Amino acid sequence: MLDKKNFYINGKWVSPVIRNDFEVINPSNEDVFAVISLGSKKDTDIAVQAAKKAFLKWKETSKEKRINLLEKLLKIYKKRFDEMSEAISMEMGAPIDWASSVQTASGQSHLEDFILRLKNFKFEEHFDSKSNNYITYEPIGVCGLITPWNWPINQIALKVIPALATGCTMILKPSEISPISAMLFAEMIDESGFPEGVFNLINGNGTGVGTDLSSHPDIDMISFTGSTRAGRLISKNAAETIKRVCLELGGKGGNIVFADSYTNAVRDGIRNVMSNSGQSCDAPTRMLVEKSIYPRAVKEAVDEANNIKVDVASKKGDHIGPVVSKTQYDKIIDLIKSGIDEGATLSAGGPESPNELNKGYFIKPTIFTNVSNDMRIAKEEIFGPVLSIIPFESEDEAIAIVNDTSYGLGNYLQTEDKEKAHRVAKKLRSGCVYINGNAPDAGTPFGGYQQSGNGREGGNWGLEEYLEVKTITGWR
Repeated sequence: MLDKKNFYINGKWVSPVIRNDFEVINPSNEDVFAVISLGSKKDTDIAVQAAKKAFLKWKETSKEKRINLLEKLLKIYKKRFDEMSEAISMEMGAPIDWASSVQTASGQSHLEDFILRLKNFKFEEHFDSKSNNYITYEPIGVCGLITPWNWPINQIALKVIPALATGCTMILKPSEISPISAMLFAEMIDESGFPEGVFNLINGNGTGVGTDLSSHPDIDMISFTGSTRAGRLISKNAAETIKRVCLELGGKGGNIVFADSYTNAVRDGIRNVMSNSGQSCDAPTRMLVEKSIYPRAVKEAVDEANNIKVDVASKKGDHIGPVVSKTQYDKIIDLIKSGIDEGATLSAGGPESPNELNKGYFIKPTIFTNVSNDMRIAKEEIFGPVLSIIPFESEDEAIAIVNDTSYGLGNYLQTEDKEKAHRVAKKLRSGCVYINGNAPDAGTPFGGYQQSGNGREGGNWGLEEYLEVKTITGWR
């Protein structure tokens, strides 16, 4: 049993002001493997004051010093890479090979890219060659960073690293469901030698520390990744002090498979949804298939889903693990049952547990066919290994169905016709559009339209989220 009850505040691991133990569950076996403490408002106030004090000096540090510290952090991250993979696998159920090659690797990739972007970023410059105006980019101040359980170190890196790089100070509140990777990351930051108070970590839940951070008068910015419901509450809490709010929220991505798509487009789409046990906000959970290939596509989709293995996270190999918690499990099973009740065809998977997995939060890869876009399974974010397949006849109909949602994070399309791909991509209302399974390059912006959030993470866009822009006249 891991004892992780302390918080990292002002460069030290300290006990909570008020003890409030919380058990961290391994979703593969439902066993408690760690105990943390949920913070109080007093803990939050102490951390905020430490960050506020540290900001006075940290904002004045040179870019070179910040780069040097981040490069030290990168070396330590690489050294403790396997520890991070094990923590993520145990706390949120990612199979160990996936946790290493994708989850932990994403944190390293973001670190490397932000260091590169920082080296080339201009924090001050003349407006143009003829102007006597000068433009400066200055750190926004103390930041509250709230990260989710499904991609723990990925989202921590996308928030903490640009905040450090731009001269901000911060309080990180990771998900209480998957806090161990964040605490390991705090150890790495401590070992790197960042000044006291620049980075602080408090564990807690959304209604407690999350609310305290988003409403705190001494916090200048909140960056949150999580549900749209929680994003609304954070925006309301932050409104009183007009603090900047950056939100990366839910999604209900569409994946348009045209008749002229490449050979494995359907199978790749299934794998994309089911990876991470369906717990990705930009997963293409609605597959739209052109009617002329619909029967073949359904057959391929069902075959692919039935061939995906489900097993405990500690096992090596190609399989999916459990979903993260009993709460998530119950929600997903309820939505699967609603799909059956609403008349969709259950073509693969279903609400029953996979064979021989009687403990743990395991769900079969599930495919619904003959789905209409007004069903719950097509409208609500399920956040599990569940896909809805919807037929369409025309390009315009497909675009209309994909855009008929309150979300807009990631959409996908498959076609060998480049002109059609470009045309359709521009009409899809989402922050990202993935053509023929191509992944985004490091440093490209990530974020959503509509109720999938606001702001962008990654690359120069990620740095700019943590900066204020100042115009100074009469400079020359």
